[in-house]
Amino acid sequence: MALEEAFSNFTRRDWERESIAGTVRLAIIGVGGFACQRALPAIHNGNYCEPTVLVTSSPDRATDVAEEYDVPHVIDYDAFLAGTHTDAYDSVYVATPNAFHSQYATAAADFGKHVICEKPLETTAERAREVVDACTTAGVTLMTAYRLQTEPTVRRTRELVREGAIGDVVQVHGSFSHPLLETASPDTWRLDPDLAGGGALVDLGVYPLNTIRFLLDCEPTGVYATTTSSGGPFTGIDEHVALQLEYETGATASCTASFDAHARSALELVGTQGMIDIESPFGGVVPQEIVVESGDVRMEYTGPTIDEVCEEFDYFGYCVLTGTDPEPDGEDGLADLHAIEAAYESAETRCRVALD
Repeated sequence: MALEEAFSNFTRRDWERESIAGTVRLAIIGVGGFACQRALPAIHNGNYCEPTVLVTSSPDRATDVAEEYDVPHVIDYDAFLAGTHTDAYDSVYVATPNAFHSQYATAAADFGKHVICEKPLETTAERAREVVDACTTAGVTLMTAYRLQTEPTVRRTRELVREGAIGDVVQVHGSFSHPLLETASPDTWRLDPDLAGGGALVDLGVYPLNTIRFLLDCEPTGVYATTTSSGGPFTGIDEHVALQLEYETGATASCTASFDAHARSALELVGTQGMIDIESPFGGVVPQEIVVESGDVRMEYTGPTIDEVCEEFDYFGYCVLTGTDPEPDGEDGLADLHAIEAAYESAETRCRVALD
């Protein structure tokens, strides 16, 4: 692939193969910070989804949100589980704390509703398998909300890798850090291991973990990990994590994540004939800055910022409306949980752990 071709029409939606009409009606399960600040605005600005039901523990406190986005129904969790207003939505977006994902995703599948579920798919691979099986049995679409797989920079990078623009990928470096307590209180569910299933790895490190699997189009075969915590509000979870991963192709990857460091994300792929560097890929609004070196050619691209969350919901809606299987499906989310569990085992035993 010529680099000029890769940068031509950079923001194209290669997954959008046909013109379609209609929208997917969504029940938003969990009306927390991310749902209000990122998901609902993204759905509103997108083309293929519309919110029709809000599910929250405090319906009275969600009336302003419902009015802002013209959502006709607001119910509590018990009402959702009882099947209230199932005629008002086609799909659900599960944005609760991780430990409740399976409860609401499987209930939605039992109602015959499609599911887009926040990452990680659950707190353990075993519980994630329940979600996958429930959606398979019900014949509904299940998508793990890996927004990176839907946005242009990562998709163009995968094309370059597949076309051999940088030769064989040898090394990948991915990092994501965010000072959690600058935007959240110490009692946030993200610091509760029972609710989150882990710390920086499951909340932040899962982004480079999944994105690297997507770009290399292969699975890790082994992992060595270390975790550290300074105690206090980070007691019981990994405040910082570092992973060394081996892949089927012989490539290796190093991934780091932190709940208590300067906000920063980066992704770099080094091959036998070149390299690709993506600026700030994991923060949600990607600046579309990419540098590619292929042989003796170097090109830089900077385009308009892209809201990954908007891309994600439009991708999900398009898949449901066209009957297309999403790439970040339930098995994709399950594979990451196997890697996460192996990483925590490695951190505990201080040994490399093999992955099937």
